[in-house]
Amino acid sequence: MQWTKQVKLPAALNQQTVRTCLKTWLLPKRIQGQLRQGRRIWVNDCPASVATIVHTNDRLTLQFLPTDFRTPVSSYQPDVAGAVPILYQNADLLVINKPAGLKAHPNQPGEQGSVLNHLAADLQATGQAPYMVHRLDQMTSGAMLVALNPIVVPILDRLISTKQIHRTYYAWVRGHFDHPTGQFTDPIGHDLTDQRKRWINTPDAQRALTNYQVIQTTQQQTLVKLDLQTGRTHQLRVHLAANGHPIIGDPLYDTTYQMAPRLLLHAWQLQLTLPFTTTAVTVTAPLPASFDDLTQLDHF
Repeated sequence: MQWTKQVKLPAALNQQTVRTCLKTWLLPKRIQGQLRQGRRIWVNDCPASVATIVHTNDRLTLQFLPTDFRTPVSSYQPDVAGAVPILYQNADLLVINKPAGLKAHPNQPGEQGSVLNHLAADLQATGQAPYMVHRLDQMTSGAMLVALNPIVVPILDRLISTKQIHRTYYAWVRGHFDHPTGQFTDPIGHDLTDQRKRWINTPDAQRALTNYQVIQTTQQQTLVKLDLQTGRTHQLRVHLAANGHPIIGDPLYDTTYQMAPRLLLHAWQLQLTLPFTTTAVTVTAPLPASFDDLTQLDHF
């Protein structure tokens, strides 16, 4: 098993070394070293080194082996195809519109019914397979990024960790805000009384930042737009609940949780620069119908 990546050099990398290209594309140093040591680099079909100078429109070819990656093989069991809407797809990745109630990935070997199981079925005919990059909570809907080969997984991980992938959410929450915009800065860690939960200012709390903007209000509720600046577990749910505005329908953090149809949290938009390119894409997952039924919100 091997994977080949061929890149046409953009003008921005004219007269740069192959090493600079690999660094610019955020390939981990460990993988760069394995490509160099294995002599798995070609420029215009000629063997090349990381010191080779490349020019605009040169064809750089990289060959990857399973030993280059921590998880080279995607082993999710295929489930029903066509169950997950695909919003965007290219050769390296796709963005799906995850339905609320569907798990992002299986938790046990052989388990089915998750997003990645359904995508494994969708991709069978193409010879590709899904690789986990980031997850959404089971009851959260919206835009979720999935890799289609192990090459781009560490690149996308790096883009996420360096905040170069921007994620925007919408949520209906309880109560009204004093200011139309603001930021939550409470550090988040493990809840001391419930292992399923997170909370603010705990002994192991880590830095967490969330920007909010009020979009709409009803008599008792508010629709807010949320921008993640960090990526802590349950960050949005905890920040909102700890500041007096739990998300409607949140079974963990909404103490007045009753008959809401679902957790009213939706990953609305995802922005990123595609791996091995300078092309920026913005993918939007339209708000679900449950977000528009204003006549029902104040009953939950």
